[in-house]
Amino acid sequence: MVSNPLADFSSLERRNLVIYMIGIMLYKFGLEAFTGSITLLATDRFNEKNTFTNLAILQGLNQAFQCVGSIAIAPLIKRFPTRSVLASAIALFGLLSAIIIIVDVSTGGKIPLEGKQRYGKWDPVVLFPLYSIIGICHGMVELIRRVIPKDIVGGDVIKLKRMDALVHIFYEIAGTGGAFFATYLVLNLGNALAPSMSPFLFLFAGTTWSFISLLNSDIENRKTLATLDESSILQQIGHGFSHFALSMYRGAQIVFSSRKFIWLIPGYSIPLFTHRYLESQLSPAFAKRILKQGAYSQIMVGGSNFGELLGALFVLFFAKKIKTPLPWLRLDALGLLIVWILPYSYPDPAKALNFAWTLAAIWIPVSFGWAAGDVSLSAYIQSALAKIERPDDKVSPLGAVMAFLYAFYIVVYAVLGVVLGRVIDAANAKGDIHPALINVAGVMYSVVCVVLLLATFIPKNSFALNPDIIDDVEVRDEDELSNESGAYLDEVKESKAYTTEPLAEVKA
Repeated sequence: MVSNPLADFSSLERRNLVIYMIGIMLYKFGLEAFTGSITLLATDRFNEKNTFTNLAILQGLNQAFQCVGSIAIAPLIKRFPTRSVLASAIALFGLLSAIIIIVDVSTGGKIPLEGKQRYGKWDPVVLFPLYSIIGICHGMVELIRRVIPKDIVGGDVIKLKRMDALVHIFYEIAGTGGAFFATYLVLNLGNALAPSMSPFLFLFAGTTWSFISLLNSDIENRKTLATLDESSILQQIGHGFSHFALSMYRGAQIVFSSRKFIWLIPGYSIPLFTHRYLESQLSPAFAKRILKQGAYSQIMVGGSNFGELLGALFVLFFAKKIKTPLPWLRLDALGLLIVWILPYSYPDPAKALNFAWTLAAIWIPVSFGWAAGDVSLSAYIQSALAKIERPDDKVSPLGAVMAFLYAFYIVVYAVLGVVLGRVIDAANAKGDIHPALINVAGVMYSVVCVVLLLATFIPKNSFALNPDIIDDVEVRDEDELSNESGAYLDEVKESKAYTTEPLAEVKA
């Protein structure tokens, strides 16, 4: 019998969870409309000879600046409440996302007439700097989504897995609805005006997240950190960027330090790349060049989001039955082979819309495995790092590791995205992108399938079909973690770190 997924949460944790989920749904709904519209806008405005190369460069720059944002978060969440950093980042995201709408309208842009886009008179090159700056805020928000669960429910792995799954469910409900609704907006308002609601949704999300309460342990940590360094907000932000190299070094040091973490690169970063590439490049390319209607790519993305929703649901209800991420990651690897359908699809142009819905259904199992693995793996990472997280660390180990893994994914996306974009453009110049899809969709995803399967056998005790424990990361309750944390604080007190002059020694 499936247990109540909320049974393990306290009243405060439930309150914070509800507030966080409301904010995440507002954010995701707006994000789908914004990113989908920007992608379609770029494919329309860029030169046809280099459409997907330029699109890859645009998205690569965005991803690179997401790297800056994600790295900056590691020290920032040690200096400010995570909720405040999250709310501020999404609010700035909202303000920046409104610029492209204002530019298009102010230069004569209008809604489509008889299906024909009517853009304003502006140079599409402006997308590069604008989307790059937006990437900083996007990177901050995306990384905090991986870190904030520990601030809300603590380090209990069961609570973390249930929260990650619950959040992912509502995140994908909003994402599925947002993707489908984005198709309607693009067809009726045009690519440039479709994300008009996104800035408001982002601002509402930031306001909602500001009401999240801090855990008692987090409040104590903030008090300790507040006494460690007194400086202005600008100085602290500047100090955060000075930790770029330290965060990368610390994250890489942890990841490459042992068998417990080394497999996270092929297990987390690379599958994240293939998933994002499927939604951001392959689906738009197929919709634009094969279906001849770019807006249909959002229908495919909606199907992918629905698959993520189902994957998160399974993790939520089977968290105690499937205790490690390995079974889900193996399922994810096998699901990648489904992408082979693209190079061998020749739909009737008159039935392009029907085929888009067919692909949306086909993407469901592909994204199901990825989402289940992602949710479970995120909880595993948070639990594995909980025991080395200390209040006086200059850089959060959890933040540094997640930043490193996310940055690794961004570098892979930025490099491979451009290379694969050129492959698609070269094939398109000859009149048919199907030969390119054999390499870009078929061969590449098959290679990742093999790499991911092999990676799942790196951790200790990983050869079982459904192992109960890997690398000594057990399913532990909150009391055990509290006792461990208390023991550490006792050691600190004994070393006189909290004497009448506590900070002189710490600063030294």
